[in-house]
Amino acid sequence: MSVFQYPVVNLENKPAGSVDLLPEVFKLEDINQHLIWEAVRHFLAKRRQGTASTKDKWEVSGSGRKLWKQKGTGRARIGSIRSALWKGGSTVHGPHPRSYDYAFPKKARRSALRNALSVKMADGQVMVVENWNLDSHKTQALAATLATLGVTGSALLVGAEASEKMQLASANNPKLAAIESLGVNVYELLKYDQIVFSKDAILALQEVVKP
Repeated sequence: MSVFQYPVVNLENKPAGSVDLLPEVFKLEDINQHLIWEAVRHFLAKRRQGTASTKDKWEVSGSGRKLWKQKGTGRARIGSIRSALWKGGSTVHGPHPRSYDYAFPKKARRSALRNALSVKMADGQVMVVENWNLDSHKTQALAATLATLGVTGSALLVGAEASEKMQLASANNPKLAAIESLGVNVYELLKYDQIVFSKDAILALQEVVKP
């Protein structure tokens, strides 16, 4: 497969060489927008709790006796106070706990990732740093590092492995998220303004999603 060179910088925003990337992963020409939408839909469906619950007639507390005789009262016939027609009664066809997850093929997920990565790359929203060896776990220190890199707005910080300092430094900033390369998904790629990979992380991700 042919490759192209993508610049790498260190945390001081100085050139630190380049990384070989595959155009089949980062430079797709025909973007499948529907596949990207389907991947986001699958991610959000899988994340739903599905705990909404209502009570059927047999679950509602209350007497099961007949409230008045069937005929002769002039009133509508009624069999139970637990009827859905009554206040405090049951719910007809209400929701019950369930899983909203559904099958989404692995090949389709990886293809959607390639499409999303190509979109971010084409928009100039992908940066590669040499590593995430931070000196401090402080939020302000990470903010200063990102400012040096020219990263503004929201950003997804991707490392090859979980970095405790990076996790702690980004936890208090709602505009930042730090994840491992194998945890990258289409939803978060599109959610954040910029994606900042470490060199090892982008190579690891490329190895997984390449066709």
